[in-house]
Amino acid sequence: MAIANFRCLVLAMLMATIILISGNHQVSAQCQASIPSLSSQCLSSVQRFGPKIPPSAECCAVVKGVDIPCVCKLVTGIVEFIISMEKVVYVGRSCGLTIQPGTICGSYTVPPS
Repeated sequence: MAIANFRCLVLAMLMATIILISGNHQVSAQCQASIPSLSSQCLSSVQRFGPKIPPSAECCAVVKGVDIPCVCKLVTGIVEFIISMEKVVYVGRSCGLTIQPGTICGSYTVPPS
């Protein structure tokens, strides 16, 4: 029961974050990001709490179409409360993206691979 409540809380916070980010249509258009698709396909792999989980093929299909450095500019403290930037980089690299060391994603600096 506690796990179900926690997942509901995480999902609610993620949806609030999506609404905040999606509200800035200019930035979303610049980044060519599909925030709802990213959240629905990749949440289990990037949520802050829990183990590192390899991304699914569906997650990778969405991730490959995202400009990660651009999306990283959207990351706020609220986003980092829900999403692990370390796991975001792990997922991106696992999906075959090149994420340059030193890239800033919220308060996280991407380390060398």
